Amino acid sequence: MFALLSDPRIYEFENEPPPSLEWLRTRFEKLESRRSADGRERWLNWVVRLPDSRLAGYVQATIHAGDSASIAYVLASAYWGRGLGADAVAAMISELSANYGVRQLNAVLKRANVRSTRLLGRLGFTIASPQRHAQQQVPDDEVLMERE
Repeated sequence: MFALLSDPRIYEFENEPPPSLEWLRTRFEKLESRRSADGRERWLNWVVRLPDSRLAGYVQATIHAGDSASIAYVLASAYWGRGLGADAVAAMISELSANYGVRQLNAVLKRANVRSTRLLGRLGFTIASPQRHAQQQVPDDEVLMERE
């Protein structure tokens, strides 16, 4: 995953590559707890693999109290435009619904990230109302997308 996550193209809109293998190892160990420090959120993370077992990225969800979750995903740029991201996110959504009772989903992304906006739109997400943006304190350069 370190090599995959070192792809600079995936950080065009936000975040940055992991600074070291040790940093990433520590981060993954924390995520393996599957719970936030206060125990209120469940953290679920899956790697995305190709049929030949090569890594392509990851999908993740933070399940909040009730039936809602925030999702995120990263796919190596070599696999963009092939439908793999949409398939992986759709599989995660099915898992969240079937096994965790999640009914409401959201994702926050940079407004300029048209590729992700289209991917989420194909999966039934819509841009939240200005009121929801204000309620969630979404920065002006980001967009909140939701699906029920």
